[in-house]
Amino acid sequence: MRLVLNGSEREVGEATTVAELLDALGIPRATVVVERNGEVLSRERYPEVALGNGDRLEVVRFVGGG
Repeated sequence: MRLVLNGSEREVGEATTVAELLDALGIPRATVVVERNGEVLSRERYPEVALGNGDRLEVVRFVGGG
């Protein structure tokens, strides 16, 4: 299945959830916000939201500093 992640096409497995994708990319779930097809997802939903062919994801990391 193909999806667009932060503007770049990516091939992922059929049964991939948002949580599984973040884990595979080595992205800690606690430090990001994920938008799927224009909808911001709550972290609690990451394990249950299955990705579909053609989904568009934006993953934004929090950066601290001052």
